[in-house]
Amino acid sequence: TNPADPADTPGTVATASEADIETALAHAKPWEAKPEERAAVLNRAADLYEKNFGEIFAIIAREAGKSLPDAVAELREAVDFLRYYAANAPDAPPVGTFTCISPWNFPLAIFTGQISAALAAGNAVLSKPAEQTPLISHLAIKLLHEAGVPQSALQLLPGAGEIGAALTSDPRVDGVAFTGSTATAMKIRKAMAENLAPGAPLIAETGGLNAMIVDSTALPEQAVAAIIESAFQSAGQRCSALRCLYVQEDIVEGFTEMLTGAMDAMVMGNPWHLSTDVGPVIDEEARSGIAAHIQAARADSRLMHELNTPNAGSFIAPTLIRVNGIGDLEREIFGPVLHLATFKADKLDAVIDAINATGYGLTFGLQTRIDDRVQHVTDRIEAGNMYVNRNQIGAIVGSQPFGGEGLSGTGPKAGGPHYLPRYTLATAPQQGTDWSGAMKQADIEKALKEANKGRDKRLNDLVLPGPTGESNRLGSYRRNALLCLGPGADTAKAQAEAVRALGGAAVEATGEVSPDTLTKTDGHAGALWWGDAEKGRAYAQALAARTGPIVPLITGQPDHGHVCNERHVCVDTTAAGGNAALLGGAA
Repeated sequence: TNPADPADTPGTVATASEADIETALAHAKPWEAKPEERAAVLNRAADLYEKNFGEIFAIIAREAGKSLPDAVAELREAVDFLRYYAANAPDAPPVGTFTCISPWNFPLAIFTGQISAALAAGNAVLSKPAEQTPLISHLAIKLLHEAGVPQSALQLLPGAGEIGAALTSDPRVDGVAFTGSTATAMKIRKAMAENLAPGAPLIAETGGLNAMIVDSTALPEQAVAAIIESAFQSAGQRCSALRCLYVQEDIVEGFTEMLTGAMDAMVMGNPWHLSTDVGPVIDEEARSGIAAHIQAARADSRLMHELNTPNAGSFIAPTLIRVNGIGDLEREIFGPVLHLATFKADKLDAVIDAINATGYGLTFGLQTRIDDRVQHVTDRIEAGNMYVNRNQIGAIVGSQPFGGEGLSGTGPKAGGPHYLPRYTLATAPQQGTDWSGAMKQADIEKALKEANKGRDKRLNDLVLPGPTGESNRLGSYRRNALLCLGPGADTAKAQAEAVRALGGAAVEATGEVSPDTLTKTDGHAGALWWGDAEKGRAYAQALAARTGPIVPLITGQPDHGHVCNERHVCVDTTAAGGNAALLGGAA
């Protein structure tokens, strides 16, 4: 169903059957071609995407409710992924067969990004698109096959969650790439631990409670434009979208008037019309859930502003709701709903602490004209992508690698220099001997506390390309220590040396660590095990049983993403209004 027009049916789909899934798994075969050959095919696919732009735009608008500007941006991002991963295709053995599960909010771009990365590394791919958007994925697969990707290396299996469950719990699958909710990512992690080989990689990009801070030095017109784009473009259906806006209380009255005035200028309607600013949310289930959240705010007299909603289709009007702070948001509201809080000038660090306390860490925005404040805030915020004096959506492949930390994803960042190695096979040296004794939990916790003293230490910065007037820097920050489980002291030492060589922190086991200890012990970013598969499975299951961020069991050599969080800072250096350094004392 077209979410903007319930009377319009863009197409039909047959859900993959159990027999289809078995056929796909039985025939999946890694792409045995040289890196330059794979690159040539992916570049041909990019050409075909661009050649077929009209059909792509039409399907995206009718199936996903995307506006034409959003459709253009989505095609550009999908093509960028194809060309970027083609240019960096690794000359290393692939993991094997990857399941790629993509979301409906970027049904072409994220779908293509996952697949093209796995294919660039030579894997076989089983692609499971979102239930709501199978038509655009079918066209993408058709074009990739036409470009020369072997059918055995790329297969499409449309359907609902049960298809994804089957494709993440079959031992013939060697890795999973997933973009979606944090809760679903946790279920996938547990299914993989139960059924896949220990150490099978999970690359998950999940949700976020994203905030923006606007201080009293910000240029209001510039900030309002960035807020409107960040909160309401794509009907707020981006994982990067702004959910909670903090405005310094000194300016909030006039600023809110300007913000609501800008909201009133927005046009809702058919996404195929160039005049439309905000289209529908994806379906009736999404609409009803968001509407219930708005109604609760209305009942509590916290509704500050809303627009009129069209009568037909799954539309939600842009809405502004008052909150005390981000802690009031119990979950991510995935639609055009912005929550506004105020803060006192001397409570900036308390706001930062509240944002970090959510446990999420995807995107963050800052509007200020004080350079020292930019440095202070971006040093303290724990988020994968930070944007200064611009909107906080629309990451560009190669310039702004995208992905979060904590509850917002596992890393490494998509469209960045550390992403493709996770799709290649990382073997381990020959395993050591078994332990003769055990290591107590108290000793592990003590060692972790010592090793984590340098957590979040900035290791290095990469300056990435971008347009004139924009600064893009990718920083690497040390994660919590990895537990090196051996088996045996020599193996644990070799594991620790591999971690430290990448700039990470390591704790060497001094005896056998029980799986239960991995579940109960906090402060580690995962564990390395180079021993037998049976014990490895027990460790994987123990890590999957944890609450909080997903942490891996590493059965091969670690990579950069295992030891470091990546944080990208994008600054609009042309932002209007000039630097307000002299206002620092009064801001």
